[in-house]
Amino acid sequence: MPSGSIGRLQGVDVAARTAKDTARDRYPRPVVTTAEAEWIWRRLSVEAMEDGAKPETVRLAVVVGLARASGARYGGLLRCTLSALDLDSGWVTIEHGKHRVPRRHGLDRGTVLLLRRWLRVRQELCAELEGSVPEALLLTVHHTHDNGVTVIAGLPITRQGLVLSWRRFVHRTNARYAGRRPPLPTRFEQVRRVWDT
Repeated sequence: MPSGSIGRLQGVDVAARTAKDTARDRYPRPVVTTAEAEWIWRRLSVEAMEDGAKPETVRLAVVVGLARASGARYGGLLRCTLSALDLDSGWVTIEHGKHRVPRRHGLDRGTVLLLRRWLRVRQELCAELEGSVPEALLLTVHHTHDNGVTVIAGLPITRQGLVLSWRRFVHRTNARYAGRRPPLPTRFEQVRRVWDT
């Protein structure tokens, strides 16, 4: 093999090792404490149940409540449908992982109350839709843009929509409690993993 080719291969090997080292330093990022995760849940659930709560706050509280009950990632929550809920019995069925393995999870009374509140909000969001109402549990709460296309409220939300919703909550909360408590992480994964089952 020509010496120039060996040099290029060694350079690729060094670049690959550097990328692996960088990934090891970044992932997995440390999780918050259980107390901090529970504080987030309480904060959001209280805000969501207040009169005049924004639909985005109610939806985000549902996301946190379901993650708390099931340890589900965004993908599993986005696949969750209305038929996956049994609020009278206090259960939700979520398809986990890339193989979409269905698992049933118990819901505490606070999460059930929150889901009932979200279902009322969700119904209002779907009121202006033409045609059939989406089966997805989590929907957009205001007009938004997806790759240059305007998406109306009441349609299934994307993963990116959940990411942005979480970040808005984090930035708002961090500004509100600046200097009084540690800042919340901008990645929901660092909170979700506390409840991973």
